[in-house]
Amino acid sequence: MTSVSAVLEAYARLAVRIGVNLQPGQRLAVNAMLVHAPLARAVAAEAYAAGASYVDVYYSDPHVRRAHIEAAPSETLGWSPPWRVERLERLGEDRGALLAIVGDPEPLLFADLDAQRVSSARMRQLTETSHRITDGPVNWSIVAYPSEGWAQTVFGEPDVDRLWEAIAVATRLDEPDPVAAWHEHLERLGQRSDALNASRFDAIRYRGPGTDILVGLHPDGRWFSARESSTGGVPFVANMPTEEVFTSPDARRADGTVAATYPLALQGNIIRGLRMRFEGGRAVEVHADEGEEFMRAYVASDDGAARLGELALVDRESRVGRTGIVFYETLFDENATSHIAIGYGFVQALPGAEGLSEEERHARGLNFSSLHTDFMIGSPEVDVWGVAASGTEVPILSGGDWVLPLAREKAA
Repeated sequence: MTSVSAVLEAYARLAVRIGVNLQPGQRLAVNAMLVHAPLARAVAAEAYAAGASYVDVYYSDPHVRRAHIEAAPSETLGWSPPWRVERLERLGEDRGALLAIVGDPEPLLFADLDAQRVSSARMRQLTETSHRITDGPVNWSIVAYPSEGWAQTVFGEPDVDRLWEAIAVATRLDEPDPVAAWHEHLERLGQRSDALNASRFDAIRYRGPGTDILVGLHPDGRWFSARESSTGGVPFVANMPTEEVFTSPDARRADGTVAATYPLALQGNIIRGLRMRFEGGRAVEVHADEGEEFMRAYVASDDGAARLGELALVDRESRVGRTGIVFYETLFDENATSHIAIGYGFVQALPGAEGLSEEERHARGLNFSSLHTDFMIGSPEVDVWGVAASGTEVPILSGGDWVLPLAREKAA
């Protein structure tokens, strides 16, 4: 394998040049944990080489966060520091760029804390501001940095080099020309979203072990792939890696059951064996083999937390899925297989939704919440159909393979 330092520099280059697609003169804000500092530094160097006017790095410490959850007054658990909110608001006003570095070194750090306090300790105002600017003026991306703690969770040993190797495969850094490989990959994903948009399905059905759910779509809704654009016209790739095509469904139309096929690492907890039952768009039952109390509190944390904000399709050719690794990091695991998300829905998925109030979004069936949490329900045993308004079902994923014809295939 190429040296870790070379992979780190290449990943930083992809993050800046392809991910956020930093423009000359833009300001770049970076959010990271203390353990992520080597990648944050490499990103800063690459960003200045790309013409950044300023790189602003905010570091967080999960142990400080744990102390807050344990001992802060209950009424301050969800408080958002005004200066952190203003930082994002100003970034949006200035049409800057935002990069998040993830990779939790201690995914079970909060597992022994009171589930209700952990669920309440979300900075709602900060999260909603983040949703607002990433839905519009800011070009942004998410990347990951491996640590001994994360590697220990994944492999049972602190083998950081092995985790770097997996990240290199998942992000196409093992290709002779990673940038060219990414452009080719984005083109393929774009063809899939185009095929779904042309099909104008009324609903999507997932069927497999423990899963049988029908989720309604908006008549004028849109499917997307990884390549997005800010309202200022700057194209970017929101996740690196990414293997999905996705949309936001009608939050009023979801009926049936889902069973997670991967564990979910969330807010210092790992939820295993997650199962939900939906009626009329809302999750009315939440069960899990581990982490059930926390997940129930989480789904009840605001009015939109129990409704769907995203449907995403991933086939078994996914680079992430082919590693055979459970990463315990949603950035990777959600790109290993198909998934859904409870919480916030994307305004880009519904034409004319930009600028709608929370009440107006609800009226149009576009979910609003302070959270957006993906969990994986796909596998080669879970088939996916597009359902026409007539009730006719058209296969999209069968046995894990993408089978919906693409536009070019139809033309041929």
